Amino acid sequence: MRILVWQWGRFGAGPRVAADFAALFNTLPGTDAALSLSTRAEILTGPHRPRCELPVPTYDSIAGYAGRVLRAPLFVPWLARRIAALQPSVALCAMPGPLDLAMHAALRRVGVPYAVVAHDADLHPGDGYPLQMTLQRRLLRRADAIVVLSDHVRDRLDALGLTADRPVLKTSLPPHTLDIAPAPPRAHGGKLRLLCFGRLLPYKGLDLLADALTMILPRPDIEIRVVGCGPESAPLAALRGLPGVSVENRWVPEDEVGPLIAWSDAVVLTHREASQSGVVAAGLAAGRWIVATRVGGLAEQLADQQAALLCSVDAPAIAQALLRLLDDPPVAGGNVPDWRLDAGRLAEQLRCRLL
Repeated sequence: MRILVWQWGRFGAGPRVAADFAALFNTLPGTDAALSLSTRAEILTGPHRPRCELPVPTYDSIAGYAGRVLRAPLFVPWLARRIAALQPSVALCAMPGPLDLAMHAALRRVGVPYAVVAHDADLHPGDGYPLQMTLQRRLLRRADAIVVLSDHVRDRLDALGLTADRPVLKTSLPPHTLDIAPAPPRAHGGKLRLLCFGRLLPYKGLDLLADALTMILPRPDIEIRVVGCGPESAPLAALRGLPGVSVENRWVPEDEVGPLIAWSDAVVLTHREASQSGVVAAGLAAGRWIVATRVGGLAEQLADQQAALLCSVDAPAIAQALLRLLDDPPVAGGNVPDWRLDAGRLAEQLRCRLL
């Protein structure tokens, strides 16, 4: 069975998730994957670029997107011919994007069924692009199957009426592939290194992190990096003012993600809400400790993970969990999820339910 995995974003998690799904599928006996990314995808310009069998010209502005939509009568037949040449059995949208309804039309032309990975059922505060959920819900209603990464998201999709009359498959979010094998936490012999990484948006609970760190700092045995891209805010200003805390409000290039996670001893997520987290998957794969609030899909993603400390959504609980890393740390690199096994289960479900 050949699975065509597509995601046409330019930056961020989308293209990487697609490449990771394809890489996992390509390790399975009797299964291979073809990958379709935007020609402008950042990961195609780095030193460890994935093999992309179907690069697709997309857009780099709102005007470019409008032009691509207007040229759909030409774009869809071209895309259908390219898909037919790859001879996929099924297709998988690794993360929905603005042009996916064109892919839907092309796949229907060549008779290839497809599933969509729904990472979120609703937008997080401050996240997303205009019409994101409208376009995603139209795509989900047309898909042959929906893939979820947590029961939290599935329950919300059920409530929205988006799962009727189609299979709902469940898998785990594949980890960011690290180019190095990091040493265990604290092997460096220095201060405890805490990393808060990702988009610096309100739902990430940066105010909770600032309040928690205010309770325990200054300490000579802890250093904290807050790294990611987002609007300047009062919580970021508060974090900058704390001793031992550095804030790097910037875009993190693809080739820096692995070394950044490897630098840390623990990844800290103080979310007020969450569907699941790619940072958690990468942290577990790298053998890092995880401190996370018990919200949404995070609790499910970290259930039974020996390397994880889950706490309630309040500053004192977060502060206590951070101090526990010094006094009574969890087991690192313990029962790491078997992502290859999960990919095999997903491939089998796609075969049984769509073919």
